[in-house]
Amino acid sequence: MAQGTDAARTVILTVDDDPGVSRAVARDLRRRYGETYRIVRAESGESALEALRELKLRGDLVAVILADYRMPQMNGIEFLEQALDVYPGARRVLLTAYADTNAAIDAINVIDLDHYLLKPWDPPEEKLYPVVDDLLEAWRTSDYRPVPACKVVGHRWSARSSDVREFLARNQVPYRWYSSDTPEGQRLLSAAGQDGQRLPLVITPDGTPLVEPDDPDLAAHVGLATTPTAEFYDLVVIGGGPAGLGAAVYGASEGLRTVLVERSATGGQAGQSSRIENYLGFPDGVSGGQLTERARRQAAKFGAEILTTREVTGLEVAGASRTIRFSDGSAISSHAVILATGVSYRELRAPGLEGLTGCGVFYGSSLTEASSCQGQDVYIVGGANSAGQAAMYLARGAKSVTILVRGPSLAASMSHYLIQQIEEAPNITVRTGTVVEAAHGSDHLEQLTLRDVESGHTELVDAQWMFVFIGAAPLTDWLEGTVLRDPRGFIVAGPDMTPDGQPPADWELDRPPYHLETNVPGVFVAGDARAESAKRVASAVGEGAMAVMLVHRYLEQS
Repeated sequence: MAQGTDAARTVILTVDDDPGVSRAVARDLRRRYGETYRIVRAESGESALEALRELKLRGDLVAVILADYRMPQMNGIEFLEQALDVYPGARRVLLTAYADTNAAIDAINVIDLDHYLLKPWDPPEEKLYPVVDDLLEAWRTSDYRPVPACKVVGHRWSARSSDVREFLARNQVPYRWYSSDTPEGQRLLSAAGQDGQRLPLVITPDGTPLVEPDDPDLAAHVGLATTPTAEFYDLVVIGGGPAGLGAAVYGASEGLRTVLVERSATGGQAGQSSRIENYLGFPDGVSGGQLTERARRQAAKFGAEILTTREVTGLEVAGASRTIRFSDGSAISSHAVILATGVSYRELRAPGLEGLTGCGVFYGSSLTEASSCQGQDVYIVGGANSAGQAAMYLARGAKSVTILVRGPSLAASMSHYLIQQIEEAPNITVRTGTVVEAAHGSDHLEQLTLRDVESGHTELVDAQWMFVFIGAAPLTDWLEGTVLRDPRGFIVAGPDMTPDGQPPADWELDRPPYHLETNVPGVFVAGDARAESAKRVASAVGEGAMAVMLVHRYLEQS
């Protein structure tokens, strides 16, 4: 059983939408564990998640979570997937009928399920208690203690405060948020000797106060690697999205000394996705953050270095060496380079928007702001999959979600499954042929002027939240004069470099360029930064793996 002072605050949580079953599970658990553990029960996935968040805020520990598979609105697998974000160390059990055992088996891979139990579990002495005993023992012997978290004090409508929260969240750094106008926020400011004029304030787990830190300073203080351990590598991967992570995993696992360089946080645009449902092997979907974190851990397991907050500004070729220069003047070199720089969302050009970015206007999903949208009206600009995924996620708590699309429908740019989900969501509205004409607000977004493309009619609407997904721009300007790009800035490679598919005029080798190889031998491209790429997570991961295969071929012939 639990030992010491932790026992009184350690929870076993059970959730089942059938009140009779819910009471029966809680009764059996209390009979055996009630003296040393607190048994908490819920009758829906939503209420169970709310309970978990409250427990988290109080600093309580959760050892085991038991969830019924067949629950309306949110089934057991979907609930456990979200519970994983709140209490990643808790052991997870799925209660299922015999007919659902295949789903339970699939969940072992989808959500790292620890065990599934068939209902009924009578007698509990034979079917329930031995399983829970083993899981509690495994939990106690693991490092279940809460990870020390940063404290972030800022203003709700501060763009930099929002950026810091997003940076920490995307880099899987635990933190707690305190508004500067709350008593606890004021206490932390006073303890740090600050008057609240310079925000945000970040207090690291060791008590170091950081006032208005930039990303590199923040990264260095929260334990993220920012400095390479060597001057020369076999392979440098630039960009930490799906393509870059795929390349890092395959490069490191196949014996190449590999370093991945990321300017912000691993995951790219995919890492900001609330839910990806068409990625192979995840029939119930997976959040971009979870997929990214698994890939990052996988790359690190194989020995790849991962550097964050390092901005690459140049690529130089000197014989067989490829040198990558950083914005601070330092550099690393390698035999080969894979460009997986990805893309960024294009800025929406309309009066009033620039000054409100980060203060109600966000580019990408900015999932750290989602909780603030509860019960409010949200606008989403864009008609591709990323916009649809954000709409479905935000619709869980928002009063209404309105998707603004310039074109006549979503069909041209959004997957069919997402369109169907949006059509079935009662609080999502799609307004086609509509654009944002202007944004209004003092210190945060308050209203939008919308214009009908066909009639020119304008309408003023109240809005505090707008998320923009209007196409992508490649992050390749730093390659100007070195690597061949198309007029939009996307990198061309292989037979696409010339109209007739022949090597470009300045190609120096006897062989033609490999499929993903640029006009610079030994420099490859993968993922969304490549011209005419598929712009899908699966294809990006595949290109990252393929690029490593071509790197091996290049090194063998060099």
